[in-house]
Amino acid sequence: MKTFHNPHHALHQGREEMFRGRMVHCHEVPARLDYVLAELQRRSQGGLFLPEVGDTDLDAAIARVHDPRYTQFLAGAWDEWVAMDPANAQRDALPSVWPLGNKHAFRTDVLPQNFAARLGLFSFDSGSPLMAGTWTAARAGAACAVAAAREVHGGARAAFALTRPPGHHAGPDFFGGYCFLNNGAIAAQALRDLGHAKVAVLDIDYHHGNGTQTIFYERADVMTVSIHGDPATEYPFFLGHANERGAGAGEGFNLNIPLPRGTGFAAWCAALDTAIEAVEDFGADALVVPMGMDTFKGDPISGFTLESSDYDTVGRLLAAASLPTVFTFEGGYAVDEVGVNAVNLLEAYCRSI
Repeated sequence: MKTFHNPHHALHQGREEMFRGRMVHCHEVPARLDYVLAELQRRSQGGLFLPEVGDTDLDAAIARVHDPRYTQFLAGAWDEWVAMDPANAQRDALPSVWPLGNKHAFRTDVLPQNFAARLGLFSFDSGSPLMAGTWTAARAGAACAVAAAREVHGGARAAFALTRPPGHHAGPDFFGGYCFLNNGAIAAQALRDLGHAKVAVLDIDYHHGNGTQTIFYERADVMTVSIHGDPATEYPFFLGHANERGAGAGEGFNLNIPLPRGTGFAAWCAALDTAIEAVEDFGADALVVPMGMDTFKGDPISGFTLESSDYDTVGRLLAAASLPTVFTFEGGYAVDEVGVNAVNLLEAYCRSI
């Protein structure tokens, strides 16, 4: 399995985030990727490659998933932040005001001139700091997703987009949950554009893939499936319920499997069996797996109890789906263990195909 890794990921390195009402050091740190990369090298697990995707092709792939008004904002956000006050160069940008949607009659169609207002317009939390290198890192991550999709379309059974910031919380025109561009959605759309008739996205991160669901919610050609902590108690709270089944042409093509905090591997594994069966019933001819490792029992911001050895079984079960598969690196904040856990999954997958 080829791994396409992001050489610019460390340009995105937040100082602080708002977490449960207080400012804390960021949980989403460059070491997360570095530990996975080191473990891949230690075990000689496939080849490591830089993504070779031209700027024009990359811009087109991002535009297939994200609103240009949003990406234009991201591309220039840091310069605007510093232009507000030169002292801002020494601190990250965090949103502090948000429109609440049609129910409350806040308008989102008019683009505010005020930077702080636009920062809030395009975000949904205050835990995702934006800094000088955010756009470069996120864009390079999208290139990894496109390269992995091309590799799979070219005949490889699987490929891994190893990148950060992660992606599955980013929607068509919003960021949050540490995510700015939705790598899994970009890979899925790239597979569709390359000729795959039906693509499934099976998200195994602890947190619901709200951005991916939003992007594909009204489509019948991309099925979204997510196994995650119950939004009644777990982030991102406002999406991820079992009765969200898709809308319009996409009705019936979104499956959420929320599980209570404290869920162990037996119940989680049963949910994965259900998810894979749904993917098979859908008739997918390619699969994207947003691979969150925050289901691990030691994760500081999550609540499932998987052991490192359990990820071997996860890899074998995903391989049994017998589909060309793109893996994208998502959450996982028990930094010391994230490399072992991720490579356990990928290694078991490769042994099983």
